[in-house]
Amino acid sequence: MSSLIEEAEISHEAELVWLENVDGLDYVRQSLDRLPTRKGRPAYHRDGRMVAYALLAPTAKPSRASGTFRRRVFWLLPHDRDTKPDGLYARSAPAEAVDPLTLEPRVKGYKTERSEGGPPSTAMQELGITLPL
Repeated sequence: MSSLIEEAEISHEAELVWLENVDGLDYVRQSLDRLPTRKGRPAYHRDGRMVAYALLAPTAKPSRASGTFRRRVFWLLPHDRDTKPDGLYARSAPAEAVDPLTLEPRVKGYKTERSEGGPPSTAMQELGITLPL
């Protein structure tokens, strides 16, 4: 889950590679996967689709136990809001979801009102304020 990702675990990220335009996506799911390489497109074994993945800097060290690298992968499932706007996540988001507009290398991102499926309150709209959740 994204809330369990620590900044130190993503400190060696060099770049996020987006496979599609995220302007129309309110949220993406993120996970920290064990992968055999620092770079390249990882294999994807979930339902749905991979939206992005992280590339690591050459300074990233593999796990001593497994020889793998921990890299973030961003993805969506078939029942997520982008394909089922009136579905399960019409007014909420999964625990591991973050607003893709808050993501950068070495930044874990966060939920926003947009990612949670709700408009800002009337008072916030009048003041032009949007806050992360």
